[in-house]
Amino acid sequence: MTVNILKHSLVELDARNRAKSILDEGTFRELLDPFAEIESPHLEGQGIVPQSDDGVVIAKGKISEQEALVISIEASFQGGGIGEVSGAKIAGALELALQDNINGNQVFPVLLFDTGGVRLQEANYGLLSIAEIGSAIVALRNYVPVVGLIPGKIGAFGGMSITAGLCSTLIMTKEGRIGLNGPEVIEQEAGIEELDSQDRQRIWKTIGGEQRVATGMAERLVEDDISSIKDAIQNALATGNNVLPRSRQVEQFCHLLSAVDPKEDINPYDVRKSWNRIVEGEKFIRKNSSDLPVEGEDGRGLTWFKALTGIKEAAQREIPSVLCADQKTGDVNTRFIAVVPDSNSKYPRSRNGEIGLEQGWIIAKYIHEAIEEDKNREKRAIVAIVDVPSQAYGYKEELLGLHQACAAAVDAYATARMAGHPVISLIVGNAISGAFLSHGMQANRLLAFNDDSVNVHVMSKQSAARITRRTIAELEEATKKVPAMAYDVQSFSRLGALHELIEGVDFDQPDQKDINLVMDKVNEAIYDAKNSNRDIANRLKSPEAVGGGRTASIKVREKLKELW
Repeated sequence: MTVNILKHSLVELDARNRAKSILDEGTFRELLDPFAEIESPHLEGQGIVPQSDDGVVIAKGKISEQEALVISIEASFQGGGIGEVSGAKIAGALELALQDNINGNQVFPVLLFDTGGVRLQEANYGLLSIAEIGSAIVALRNYVPVVGLIPGKIGAFGGMSITAGLCSTLIMTKEGRIGLNGPEVIEQEAGIEELDSQDRQRIWKTIGGEQRVATGMAERLVEDDISSIKDAIQNALATGNNVLPRSRQVEQFCHLLSAVDPKEDINPYDVRKSWNRIVEGEKFIRKNSSDLPVEGEDGRGLTWFKALTGIKEAAQREIPSVLCADQKTGDVNTRFIAVVPDSNSKYPRSRNGEIGLEQGWIIAKYIHEAIEEDKNREKRAIVAIVDVPSQAYGYKEELLGLHQACAAAVDAYATARMAGHPVISLIVGNAISGAFLSHGMQANRLLAFNDDSVNVHVMSKQSAARITRRTIAELEEATKKVPAMAYDVQSFSRLGALHELIEGVDFDQPDQKDINLVMDKVNEAIYDAKNSNRDIANRLKSPEAVGGGRTASIKVREKLKELW
C-alpha cells in the first residue's frame, strides 16, 4: 500500500491552473482565453479595471480519457462574482456541452466554484446568467452527471450556491463553504445577534465542507490535494446518473425540517443527528406551522392569487405561506403558485413573503406533483405569482441548507418547463435575489406589472452598498450608467428578458376588468410558450436583448461556438 505523503494543494492555485490540474496532462485547451480580450463592458465606467478573461476560465480536455468541460471561477477577480460576460461564458459553455450530449457526443461538465454569487456591479445581468446556468445544468443531468467542486478560499454563495445545489455530485474540502447568504449579508440584514460575521469557527461549523457532507448537502469530503480531488471527480463521473440529485430529494429534506424545532436552539450536531436518522430510515410527522394567513395581511401575491384563481380562502395543504390552486386559464388547466406573508411562521425570517426553507421545498413538491399527475395527459400550465422581497436571512436557515431548498424549487420549475408544462412568471411586486431565482426565473415567459412598486434586483440597497464598499448615494449614481444595477422594472425590461410589461391596471385593488386584462395576458403567454422551444433562450432573442440589453451575452456565446 502506497501512502501519499507529499500533497499538492488545489486551493493555492489560480483558476486556470486549477482547471489544468483537473484535466489529463496535455489535454487542456482554453476557450476565450485572455488573448480573446472579452471584457465586461460595465466595469470601467464604475472605476473598476476589467479583466480580459472576466474571472472565468473555460477549458476543454479529458478526464480519464473522457471528453470533459471544466469551468473554473477566479476568486481574486471581483470575489468570483458573476457578471454578464463571466455568466455568459459559463452558461454558453454548458449549453454547448448540452448540445453535444443531445447529439450523442458525451461531454462531462465539472464546475470549480469560488464565488460570492452575483457581481453586484452588474446585478441583474448576473441574475439572468445564473438562471441560464441553472437551466443548462438541469437539462445536462438527463445525459451526464454534472460535478461541482468547492475547494476553498471564498466558497459558493449567493445564486451560485443554488447552482452548486443543482449538481449531480458536489465535492468539498474542509476549507470549502456553501450558503445562500454570506455571513456579512446576514449580519447586515438581520443583525449581529443573528450571526457575527467575524465568528469564523461558528461559520465553518455551520456551512463548511465537513458539516455539509455530514448533513446530505454535499456528497464527498476530500483533502486539499490534487490527486485526491481528481480521484473524487473521476469516481463521481463513473457513478453516472444513478443517484437522485439533492435538488430532487424533496421528501428527505422535508423530513429534515420536520425533525428540528426552530423555536429551540439548533446546533450543527443536532442537524447531523437528524439527518443520520433520516438516512437510516426513520420518518418524521410534518408539523404545520400555523393557520392560513389571516384576513388583512397585505401583499400583492395574495391579492393576485385570489384575483386570478377566484379563491377567496385557499384550503391549507402544507404551509400557509405557499398557496397552490388549480384553475382554468381560458381553456388551459393551470396551477397557480404564490408565496405570501405568514406572521405565524415558525421560521421568523420568512414571515414577510420571503423564500425560506419550507417555501423552497414546498414549491418543489407542488410542481413535481403536477409533473407526475400530468405525465400521461395534457400538461397543465404553471403560473408563478411573484412578490418575494428576498430569501430568508437567518443562521438557522443557512444551517439547514436554504441554498438547497432554493435549488429544489429551481430544479422543479426547470424540469416542468422541459417536460412541456408552459411556465409563466407574473411579477406583481418584488422579485429579489435568490427568492426570484427560486420562484419565477425559470419560466418560459416573464410578465411584469409596469409599476413603481415592482422591483427586480439581487440584494437590498443597504447590503449592496456594504458589499461593494459604497454609500447608497454612490450606488444609486452607478445605476444611471448600468441599467442592470437599477431596481425599477423599466430598467429590467431594457435587458430583454420580459415578455411583456402590463399597464392600465389598478395593481392593488383590481376590479373584474383589471383581472380579465391580466388573465388575458397570462393566457397569451401560455399559448406563446406552448408554441415555442422549452428552453429560456428567448430572453436573448428579444428586440431589447439584441438591441443592446444583452449584447455581450450574445457575443460571448457566438465566440464560444466558433471555438468549441
